[in-house]
Amino acid sequence: MLMRTDPFRELDRLTQQFLGSPGTPGTWSRPTPMPLDAYRVGDEYVVAFDLPGVATEAIELDVERNVLTVKAERRPPDVGGDNVEMQVAERPLGVFSRQLFLGDTLDADGIKADYEAGVLTLRIPIAEKAKPRKIAIGTADQHKQINA
Repeated sequence: MLMRTDPFRELDRLTQQFLGSPGTPGTWSRPTPMPLDAYRVGDEYVVAFDLPGVATEAIELDVERNVLTVKAERRPPDVGGDNVEMQVAERPLGVFSRQLFLGDTLDADGIKADYEAGVLTLRIPIAEKAKPRKIAIGTADQHKQINA
């Protein structure tokens, strides 16, 4: 599996520190990649994205031409009214996205997704054509018999 790296990730982090988080009115609006872990277990890849505080309805998964796009939006909490005065707001709000390039050895049609405790877990099976297989070795005598 080939994953897209974001060479601007550290620049994004520094910019967020100085200008504010994405989605904040009047500040920088580049979508922020979400942290992930990816590993292989048997005949599938598992990818886990950290999305704490994101509602299931605010997560979108799309696959197009072997590119998997995960998009999520963390909205401000509904704290109940106009009399609320926010004291500390450090959790980033807005749209977060990440793209993974799926190699030809993966079965994009068989992806399964679960979301629990703020973690989106994708299970991507390895395509049958990419799995190792044994090849029988024949002898020259067998080939002569087949061609005769």
